[in-house]
Amino acid sequence: MSLFVIADLHLSTAEQTNKSMEVFGRRWSDYVARLVHNWHAVVTDEDTVIIPGDVSWALTLDEAVSDFSLLHSLPGRKILGKGNHDFWWSTASKLTAFTKAHAFHSIFFLFNNAFETEEFILAGTRGWYQDESCENLPKDTDFKKLVAREASRLDTSLNAAEALKREDDRREVLAFLHFPPIWNGLVCEEIIDVLKKHGISRCFFGHIHGNYTAQPTFVHDGVTFSLISADFLEFYPRLIQPND
Repeated sequence: MSLFVIADLHLSTAEQTNKSMEVFGRRWSDYVARLVHNWHAVVTDEDTVIIPGDVSWALTLDEAVSDFSLLHSLPGRKILGKGNHDFWWSTASKLTAFTKAHAFHSIFFLFNNAFETEEFILAGTRGWYQDESCENLPKDTDFKKLVAREASRLDTSLNAAEALKREDDRREVLAFLHFPPIWNGLVCEEIIDVLKKHGISRCFFGHIHGNYTAQPTFVHDGVTFSLISADFLEFYPRLIQPND
């Protein structure tokens, strides 16, 4: 019953999307086949895999059926978070109805809630850019409002995690974000404050592509952060060890 993590699958198996990722570098060549092969090599049906965002290029849930079918066919329980490219993401009730309608019973959503494994409790949210000066920040967005909303959602998820932890306080609470709350010297203090408030010691994030010389883990303000984008991991889900 192991726990794995891998973000940024960027699936595009449907004809409506058919978006190649090879424009982002040679490491993305034939990445779906490599992901499927590597997933089968390390994940079993008894394991859990958390995917913190940018799961599918689909624009709607209907377009996402093919990508979700592929995910569902892979071993393990899949817990999906939201990324900045997951335009198919909807309300919690619509997402649940979608998986039930298509019998995707191995897929769940990290959305103002928390999940349990044998050794961990999982919480998280999408997050947002670290600072208004970030290069790819979408135009005409209310930066402070979005950061406040994501910090609130993270707080809600971690509150849910703490409620589960009270049932078994031996388990570590892990945080999963799509956006890194710290990168290239820029820090999203609002997100960091929530992590520290809840005593989180490990946080995993994706979103970063093409930077293969980056440190896989680093420590900031007592929190260990790990980059787990699919291309950075060479499309192998990463095993999370207790206190690794």
